[in-house]
Amino acid sequence: MAEACCPASCGELLQGWLLGGEKLISCPINWFSCVSVSEGTPIRHERQRMRQMVNLLLDYWQIPLKFSAALRIEYQSAIPLAKGMASSTADIAATAHATAKLLGKSLNSETLAQLCVKLEPTDSTIFEQLTLFDHLTAQTQIPFDWQPDVDILLLESPQIILTEKFHQQDHRSQLLDNASLLQQAWEKFRAANQQHDNYRLGEACTLSAIANQSILPKPCFEQLRDLVEQAGIYGLNVAHSGSVVGLLFNSHHHDADYLHWWLHQKKMTEHYPQIHHVKLIAGGNITLP
Repeated sequence: MAEACCPASCGELLQGWLLGGEKLISCPINWFSCVSVSEGTPIRHERQRMRQMVNLLLDYWQIPLKFSAALRIEYQSAIPLAKGMASSTADIAATAHATAKLLGKSLNSETLAQLCVKLEPTDSTIFEQLTLFDHLTAQTQIPFDWQPDVDILLLESPQIILTEKFHQQDHRSQLLDNASLLQQAWEKFRAANQQHDNYRLGEACTLSAIANQSILPKPCFEQLRDLVEQAGIYGLNVAHSGSVVGLLFNSHHHDADYLHWWLHQKKMTEHYPQIHHVKLIAGGNITLP
């Protein structure tokens, strides 16, 4: 048996029209999908995309497809579905790493990215570093060497958004309308990376979130921006094709209790009934303690 774990994402740090097409930088957090692959009889209720990834890998390594029927895929995931949290990307990436380990094969992130986008739009949580990524073609992969130390209050809405269906809609005109705003966000993100500046990072994320309001608006968005200003936290980010919002802060420098108090005082929990304290982490194939 071989195991692998890959992280969820609290939406995206950036997403929009950049460098001639839509790109994103995911926001990997410390929630995971963990997958084990072993020789054995397949379980009855496996996730379809996991099996599809196994079959893609067998084809890539020129192993007869009939071998798939002798592989058992089991999983545990704490990632909410259809909220813009990269649950499916985590599933298929963990499946790929576990399958490679079982078969004694090597699998780098560039190859994994090419395989993943054959199945669905893919989050850049598959990379160890924060990465600007073309989630539709995998042709753009620009990594950053900075790992920000950022806490996130993840505001979970009950709203369900199917990512695949969302990407079937044509948002090109709205993306182009917001391209200049995304360019500003991109420049701030690169400056944040060079200077290791969490406030610049927050400004970049907030600009990207503002641009996304014309495509997939988040409830109480302006009030949440007011909270960012009042509390002096870094900024906020959103799931650009989902329903979660993240408040970006540092628990050593900012008052998390105040954030919770404000959210309840302003009745934000009517729109975001579940609030989780998570951490921005490195992506890729994670070894859990």
